Amino acid sequence: MVDRGTPPAAAPLPDDWPMRAEANLALNRMGSFDWDLDGGRLHMDDPALEVFELSPDEYDGDPVTLAVRVPIGEARRLDAQVSQALKDGSTTYGAYFRIRRRDGSLRWTHTQGHIQRDGEGRPHRIIGIIRDATQELVHVTERTALSEERKRQTSVIDETTAALAHAITVQDVIDVLSDSQGLGRLGAVSLLMGLLEGGRIHVVAEGQAGSYVPELEYTRVDEDYPMSEVVRTLTPRLITSPGEFARRYPRLWPHIEPLDVSAAAYLPLIAQARPLGALGLLYRGKRNFTPEERNLLVALSSSIAQSLQRAMLFDQEHDIAEGLQTAMLPRTVPTFPGARIAVRYRSARFGRDVGGDWYDVIPVPGGRVGAVIGDVQGHDTHAAAVMGQLRIALRAYASEGHSPATVMARASVFLHELDTDRFATCSYAEVDPADGTVQLVRAGHIDPLVRHPEGPCRPLPAAGGLPLGLSAMFGQTDYPVTRAALDPGETLILFTDGLVEHPGKDLDDGMRVLTDAVTRGPHEVEELADHIGAAMGERTGGDDMAMLLLRREGEPIPEIGRRVHQHVAPADPEALALARHMISEAVRNWGAGGRADEVELVADELITNALLHTDGGAVVTVRMPGGAERRLRVEVQDGSSTWPRRREPGETGVSGRGLLLVDRMADVWGVEARGSGKSVWCEFNVQDRSEN
Repeated sequence: MVDRGTPPAAAPLPDDWPMRAEANLALNRMGSFDWDLDGGRLHMDDPALEVFELSPDEYDGDPVTLAVRVPIGEARRLDAQVSQALKDGSTTYGAYFRIRRRDGSLRWTHTQGHIQRDGEGRPHRIIGIIRDATQELVHVTERTALSEERKRQTSVIDETTAALAHAITVQDVIDVLSDSQGLGRLGAVSLLMGLLEGGRIHVVAEGQAGSYVPELEYTRVDEDYPMSEVVRTLTPRLITSPGEFARRYPRLWPHIEPLDVSAAAYLPLIAQARPLGALGLLYRGKRNFTPEERNLLVALSSSIAQSLQRAMLFDQEHDIAEGLQTAMLPRTVPTFPGARIAVRYRSARFGRDVGGDWYDVIPVPGGRVGAVIGDVQGHDTHAAAVMGQLRIALRAYASEGHSPATVMARASVFLHELDTDRFATCSYAEVDPADGTVQLVRAGHIDPLVRHPEGPCRPLPAAGGLPLGLSAMFGQTDYPVTRAALDPGETLILFTDGLVEHPGKDLDDGMRVLTDAVTRGPHEVEELADHIGAAMGERTGGDDMAMLLLRREGEPIPEIGRRVHQHVAPADPEALALARHMISEAVRNWGAGGRADEVELVADELITNALLHTDGGAVVTVRMPGGAERRLRVEVQDGSSTWPRRREPGETGVSGRGLLLVDRMADVWGVEARGSGKSVWCEFNVQDRSEN
């Protein structure tokens, strides 16, 4: 055996050892209670009363006495929880509730009880504890608030990143970052963004009012400014006090101090290891940045940099493509005696996906004006290149003096021979400002509009052929020519489909909106063009748009709206019926109903003769000039130079009565040369007949 020596004497025990349970509870700010459910008495020890801030002489054992410390809403919620535990057979329950302290403030309290039941499961006694839970819930609240704040900031970053994914241009990126519902929710009161351009930083976004400093719009990378520093070092710079800001950047601080900024975060915008610029966020009332906030800001700057790089590439590509397209359009619009012309053009905003819309105004031999509007298929630089070649070819054919039909046919062959697999829609109008004659050829394009000097607008229906390129491919280059006339003050409006088409919208709806805009617009062509562009701008879906307006000068005919005009194409019964209805309505509305049958019969005869004895269609005009003498005039214009002659049909003849009928019913009639065609007209004195 080994002698281990004498064991040391035991340390003396404290006088109150072992400590009673009540003392342990008191040290932990806990008290106990014993609730006799049958007798209704609730015993609470002194520590429990201290939790309620009650002295022993203020509590008589009746639970109702505690109501002075428990607000009504809290009492109802606690009673409901305890009652539920008693009913559902539970043996324990726990609940947090608030009590009102002596000074009127509220603090959180927690109670936990053990339910004793008899042999039948009926509750008869609850033994439990009650404790002050203020500090516990303060920490929980702080942790919850911190977690919620972190979630909110992460949500803002996620939402901003999602919005940046849809940004196409640099301006789109700036708009996303400047959104008051976006980064402002991070607590920043102002946002600044600078782009690196040729060794200088160009500030392109200023957030808070008053933060714009003209002399700091451009700064060098080697200067003592925070954006310059983060671009040089590629490292974020976080500033957490006004003093630090003033000490580090004394040249910038005088401009920042009036904004009452307490902190700032400057972040480099880096994409593919190359600096693009810097982002600045200014804060008010902020004193530090947590590691989580720093990580979020770095993630944000990375997302912004990627979107910015994509947007800058887009802008560069679009500028190149738009420059190519613009270089192929006329730089100036020539002037012509007797005509006023305005053009408008807007390119698409899809990077290199510019379109092939074009316009042209061509001096044609004989003092006439060639007005062209067209659209090459596709939205790319190839479409723009084809457009340039086609425009030059069409201009050459028109300048040589070829007829409009020949010009269009040769342009179609030219496009087909380019072997580009592209086609083009086009409208070519040759206008004589002297007499208002219009010869219109349409190749798969939208019909133009004509605006009366006083506002009313109508379509100018024109027989059309296949688009350029396709007609040559299928050997159908015989384009029909529609002839019409512009009165002094009337405006011919040619446009491409980009003006009226919108994704998801009906083309007819776009035409109605355009017609209304033209009708409500001003008289002068430049002002009218601006008005149309503004009215239609919100409808357009980002497609190319070209528009050409040609107004015939001269004093408008004083009709006060008493004029109707209609084109009738060959073999078009619907247009013929529409013309008859138009004439009937006009005659009756103008108070000439007494001679309505005669006017309608003579007009129908003239239209029928024009359609039967000429190759093209007819243009019908019914007017009642102003003045004391009320005379109604009917004109039917066609493209044939052969003048009609009156014949005697004989008793059994089935034709030859047309002009005889006109001669007998009209007061006067005649034939006038119009361009390469003619106009057969007749007049009716409606004053005498209507008054008798």
